[in-house]
Amino acid sequence: MILNGKKILFLGDSITEGHGSSDKSKCYVSLIGEREGAECVNYGIGGTRITPQIDPSDNPERDKNNFINRVDTMDDNADIVVVFGGTNDFGHGDVPLGTMCDRRPITFYGGLHTLCVKLINKYPSSQIVFITPLHRFNEDSPYGDGPHAKPATAPLYDYVNAVRKVTEYYSLPLIDLYATSGIQPAIPKMKEMYMPDGLHPNDAGYDILAKKITTFLKSL
Repeated sequence: MILNGKKILFLGDSITEGHGSSDKSKCYVSLIGEREGAECVNYGIGGTRITPQIDPSDNPERDKNNFINRVDTMDDNADIVVVFGGTNDFGHGDVPLGTMCDRRPITFYGGLHTLCVKLINKYPSSQIVFITPLHRFNEDSPYGDGPHAKPATAPLYDYVNAVRKVTEYYSLPLIDLYATSGIQPAIPKMKEMYMPDGLHPNDAGYDILAKKITTFLKSL
């Protein structure tokens, strides 16, 4: 697919918003738009999750802006819609992981199903693409970021697998950056070079993301 002239909507969290970059022009969304001549619209909001929150957090605005709700605020017209989330559902969301059979957004699986169906209905003629969460600090902990009394749920890998399974069910293309980004902050040198805080890429990390995502989109 030629990206020049295409309208691409990016729905995401702080990584899509560009947190960790020296300037918003260095985030992966801006880099793709500049390099490919595409109209890239950034719907990234830091701290937001794919799923709603069961118990209100100390940030009601963030709770309200979950991905499922935010679809309603997005432009009705797009050639491509890219969804990049899940790390905050693992990190500080309070819905359980659930199972593939779930269809209500009271689990992470159910939220993914709800989001996919909503996107397909709103953008039936657009190419919808999902991206898995990246590797991150605390990814093996079933308590996520651990700032609250969240019951043990699942490590990040299980959330990544949920994204893989649900997108496969709807036959939606998936960019598996968990497997192929080349960024694993558990390795000190990688963390220093690409993800200093263990969660958000720096300029060099965003450059990698932009190149990986661009290559994938062009292959569609």
